[in-house]
Amino acid sequence: MVMFGAFFALLAGLATIAVLSVLMTLLLRRLVPSWAASQAKPASGAVVVQLGSGFLIATAGGYTTSLAARANPLLHVLALGIAVLALAALSALQQKGSQPVWFQLAQLIVSPIGVLAGGLLHLRILGIL
Repeated sequence: MVMFGAFFALLAGLATIAVLSVLMTLLLRRLVPSWAASQAKPASGAVVVQLGSGFLIATAGGYTTSLAARANPLLHVLALGIAVLALAALSALQQKGSQPVWFQLAQLIVSPIGVLAGGLLHLRILGIL
């Protein structure tokens, strides 16, 4: 039963990240269609929004994982951070050449830090930290 709880906590965090990412993408395509249509160098505004929203979305995923974890929430948040790092690395490899290298590296750094920040925020609210 403990294994199911750990799996559920990680799945809850990943689902939160996935749903919020899709919603943010749809929102941005609706509000700023020129950013989605641009195949060349991304606009500086798009870069800032993508990194900022990526951090906030990862924070929500880390918070959700910490909230759903019954035992040792920080361990679950770290596992989610590793999973997010691996997914971000795969995404960077897939998009190789379509985005600047510095932007891909920034996304690799920002997402796991956001997950950790979300988990630590939840623990701080609980008074554990």
